[in-house]
Amino acid sequence: MRGFIIATVSSLAIQLEPALTGAQASMPQAAIFNLEMVDTSLDGAANGPHADETARLAWLGNELRHRLAQSGKVDVIDISPVAAEARASNLQACGGCDVGFARELGAKYSVTGWVQKVSNLILNFNLVVRDAKSGETIWAKSVDMRGNTDESWSRALDYMLRNYLLAPGQGVFE
Repeated sequence: MRGFIIATVSSLAIQLEPALTGAQASMPQAAIFNLEMVDTSLDGAANGPHADETARLAWLGNELRHRLAQSGKVDVIDISPVAAEARASNLQACGGCDVGFARELGAKYSVTGWVQKVSNLILNFNLVVRDAKSGETIWAKSVDMRGNTDESWSRALDYMLRNYLLAPGQGVFE
């Protein structure tokens, strides 16, 4: 009986493999670039970047990539071939250079974002999705954060994903 079960499971796995590959291939590809920090606070002007904020920014970008990839709605592609050039650019003010990078990677979408710090109490998390072929902005949202803590940044990401980016029936990658 064991041989029969194993053979059936193996046969099923072989039959499902093309279906899974086809589903994955039909997902749109997105190049999600590293998030940037825009610190317009007095603290930032006087003291420069803070290590905790730099770590949160890296976490936020990595978690955004991870959660979008896990959503099954978008194929998050590797940006490493253009990462150094993208990092050297101010993606929010480069006149759409992110679209060129996304196109170079073969992505359908370019996703850029930043956290603006007004003060340690007032911050906002911003995301922009552009069509890599046309350069057109197809989606942009901002979520306010109250407090500059791991928890407030995490909640901002949760809210952005749940209510905007991956919202059932109205998300960008539907």
